[in-house]
Amino acid sequence: QVQLVESGGGLVQAGGSLRLSCVASGRTFTNYDMGWFRQALGKEREFVAGVNWSSSSTSYADSVKGRFTISRDNAKNTVYLQMNSLKPEDTAVYYCAVGPRRFRVATTPSAYDYWGQGTQVTVSS
Repeated sequence: QVQLVESGGGLVQAGGSLRLSCVASGRTFTNYDMGWFRQALGKEREFVAGVNWSSSSTSYADSVKGRFTISRDNAKNTVYLQMNSLKPEDTAVYYCAVGPRRFRVATTPSAYDYWGQGTQVTVSS
């Protein structure tokens, strides 16, 4: 089992920034790739960003490229999502997820095995 706890969500004005954190416990952190997903009200969960176990590879949704940055600190068992130039359409519950090491960072929810409880991000216009 892997436990994931997200933090850092909140209310921010359009154009502002937030940094989400996700701390993992229960298994060896470097055995896993990490991802961030989000789910807006009434919509399906969608991929936001992912990073492989060694941080040598990252992947981003087109909608966040150039604005969001994913990173991880294996010494702290933590993955981060730096979100800049936020837009109202970024409003959603953000989830971190853990999945097995893959050749390429997975972008589908089914590829991830463990999920956090989510943190709300609200961007006002």
